[in-house]
Amino acid sequence: MAENESTQNSVPPPLQVAKRLEKFKTTIFTQMSSLAIKHGAINLGQGFPNFDGPDFVKEAAIQAIRDGKNQYARGCGVPDLNLAVAERFKKDTGLVVDPEREVTVTSGCTEAIAATMLSLVNPGDEVVVFAPFYDSYEATLSMAGAVTKSITLRPPTFSAPIDELRSLISKSTRAILLNTPHNPTGKMFTRDELDAIASLCIEHDVLVFSDEVYDKLAFELDHISIASLPGMYERTVTLNSLGKTFSLTGWKIGWAIAPPHLTWGVRQAHSFLTFATATPLQHAAVAALRAPDSYFEELRRDYLAKKSILVEWLKSVGFKVFPSSGTYFVVVDHTPFGQENDVAFCEYLIKEVGVVAIPTSVFYLNPEEGKNLVRFTFCKDEQTLRSAVERMKEKLIIKKH
Repeated sequence: MAENESTQNSVPPPLQVAKRLEKFKTTIFTQMSSLAIKHGAINLGQGFPNFDGPDFVKEAAIQAIRDGKNQYARGCGVPDLNLAVAERFKKDTGLVVDPEREVTVTSGCTEAIAATMLSLVNPGDEVVVFAPFYDSYEATLSMAGAVTKSITLRPPTFSAPIDELRSLISKSTRAILLNTPHNPTGKMFTRDELDAIASLCIEHDVLVFSDEVYDKLAFELDHISIASLPGMYERTVTLNSLGKTFSLTGWKIGWAIAPPHLTWGVRQAHSFLTFATATPLQHAAVAALRAPDSYFEELRRDYLAKKSILVEWLKSVGFKVFPSSGTYFVVVDHTPFGQENDVAFCEYLIKEVGVVAIPTSVFYLNPEEGKNLVRFTFCKDEQTLRSAVERMKEKLIIKKH
């Protein structure tokens, strides 16, 4: 037998992965998107727009490439972008930050989150998250050796249970990981909730990592950065990115804003994770962040219209739809359609109906808490939303109990 034949017929070696990542499988977004392609389903699952970002930002990137801005950028960010981030933050929050010492440009917000956790959390430290939570949070905390503790936001209002949070904080609590507007529920933390969280952090000397990538997609309430509350800037890392606001999710331009004593660690981790982020895209991001107010107002108005359309249509299909005050997501109760849990419903929805949603159980430490809920996104053009709902109206049948 030829050597290559015996190799082909042998049993492949078992997959190898460090213990800290053993429990994390292929992300649910990859799984559902693969199924969507296989079954020709309309993807209202993964949160990327099916329309392009603004021409003035794309043209700025093209110009930067033509101008030869194609070598490594400064590790902490192109100076103009650091300044533009600081300017935008001042406009949004009233806080004046030093662009050179307090702003770090990263490869998307996901890297900003990773750099923050890997640099500011020690093995064994406890970090509190609000479930349901974006799936990279738990994986990155595991890589940092942290102990993840979760507080559950429950429908219909998804209000923050402050008493539970108070009882969960211990001497081992290093940080609270906040996300507002909140993915996947669309909840926005109110000023009262943020004041209560801030008070607990100050009392117990706890940090806050605040993921605010959907800050420009705030509908019913004004977005509030927890860093702007009294006594909080010095203990907060504010995390954001370009992708959601400018429909350029593939550019992966993010940033972390924090006082120098926290920024130092974030930059240390960042320098060994990616070192620097795509240079021409950073130059284009300057043009994006300096867009006129009218751009952000039109974006919000456009998404509010899409949200209203999808919410009404989902209700007409028979879903129980929960309020969404921000982001481009809406969470619904799928149980009227008789599937045993959210994963079974989403698989049925793809294979039999031809529409993709995301099961939310993957966003909880205890999957049982999310088994009745699925998430749809409305960051699609109106025709795509309409086609998806028409498929559901035609093929989804409410099961009588």
